[in-house]
Amino acid sequence: MTQHGRDQLHTNWPDVIKDADKEATLPSEEVMLLQQGGDYGWPMCYHDPFQPGLVLSPEYGGDGKTAGLCAQKLPPVAYFPAHWAPNGMVLYGQKQFPARYQKGLFIAFHGSWNRAPLPQQGYNVVFQPLSNGKASGKYVVFADGFAGANLDPGAAAHRPSGVAVGPDGAIYVTDDVHGRIWRITYQGANPTAGIAAVAPARNSSGTPGRVAGSANPLPPEGIHPDAGVNAGGKPVPPGATIQQVALGAQIYSGQVGGAPCAGCHGQDGKGTPLGADLTAGKWLWSDGSVAGLTKTIIDGVPTPKNHTGVMPPKGGANLSSQQLSAVAAYVWTLGHGR
Repeated sequence: MTQHGRDQLHTNWPDVIKDADKEATLPSEEVMLLQQGGDYGWPMCYHDPFQPGLVLSPEYGGDGKTAGLCAQKLPPVAYFPAHWAPNGMVLYGQKQFPARYQKGLFIAFHGSWNRAPLPQQGYNVVFQPLSNGKASGKYVVFADGFAGANLDPGAAAHRPSGVAVGPDGAIYVTDDVHGRIWRITYQGANPTAGIAAVAPARNSSGTPGRVAGSANPLPPEGIHPDAGVNAGGKPVPPGATIQQVALGAQIYSGQVGGAPCAGCHGQDGKGTPLGADLTAGKWLWSDGSVAGLTKTIIDGVPTPKNHTGVMPPKGGANLSSQQLSAVAAYVWTLGHGR
C-alpha cells in the first residue's frame, strides 16, 4: 500500500524543524507491506529520507532526530521524495514487459502542491523493483511529461492518478485533469532486457533542490526575487509599494513564510478545485480591499462556498503582520489586471 506523507512540519514546528527546505523534503512518501496487525507508526512517526528512518513526530515530543518508540514500528518497503502524492499503485504480474519488470510496482504520482520553497515535483509514473516483498533497487521514473511545461496543480496539463495492468500485460495510466487514459505496451525484441527509464531520469537520490534533467532549470545566477513584479505597469493597491507586492509574491509562491497559497489557488492565481480564482475580480468573503483580504487570510475559510479546500487561519503558516499585509497586497494585484 502507498501512503501520502504529512505536510508543513517546518511551518508548524519551526523551533524543531529549523531548515525551511525541509518543508519541501520531509517526510517521505512510502510504500508499506501490509501485514495483519502491523503497526507502521501513524500518527506518532514520520519517515525522514536523510537519516534515514522513522522519526518521532514533534507533537509527540520529537526533536527532528530521535526515533524513540518509532524504532519499534514497521518501516516502509520503499520511500520516495516528499509530497509527490502516490495516488495509485499496481504490482506487475504479466509477461508482456521484460522479466525485470515482473513482480515490481508501478506507482502513479499525482504531483506536489506544497514543496515550497523548492520547485514542485512528481507528476510521473515510477517503477520500483521488488524481491521477496522488499525493494531490490532504486526506483526509476518510468514515464514523465504528463504535466507539460508547468509542474503546478493549477496549471498541469495532466496529472497521473490511477494505474492498472490489463490482461494483455499493457499498463494503463489515468489522468484526473482531462480524463485521458494512456495505454503503454512493450514492443521490444528482448524480453530479458533490463529496466530503463522511458523519460529522462530525474534525480532519485532524495537530494533536496531542483531535479536533475528538469526542462526549465534555473540559470546559475538564479532569478531576482522581484523579477516580473509590476511588469507592464500592473496596478499596486493604494497605500502599498512595489516592494511590498514583491514580498507578497514570494509569500504566495511559498518562497517566504511557508504558506502554501499557490497550492490551492494555483501558481498563476487562476484557481484549482481546492481554491478560488483570484484573478477574476470576484471576492467571496470580503469587498476585495487589502483590509478585507487581510481579514480573510487571518480568519481562514473553514466552510468554503464554492470549493473543496478548507483554508486554515493564515493559510496554516505563522505569518507576521508585515507578511500578511504583503500577501494581501499581492492578491489584490492578482484581481486587478493579471
